[in-house]
Amino acid sequence: MAKIKVTLVRSTIRHSKRQVETVRSLGLRRISSSAVHEATPPILGMVAKVSHLVRVEEVK
Repeated sequence: MAKIKVTLVRSTIRHSKRQVETVRSLGLRRISSSAVHEATPPILGMVAKVSHLVRVEEVK
């Protein structure tokens, strides 16, 4: 399975509690923090919900 690197590029201030919790569950704490995950459907769904806050790259 492919791996993706998710990086927080925008602040979660003024966003809904649900979006803040989604970002935290992805393992992102502050701007510029990154986490590597398997590209599973649940992870891709969480990334889609906060796509305006994160940058996604494929890791080889």
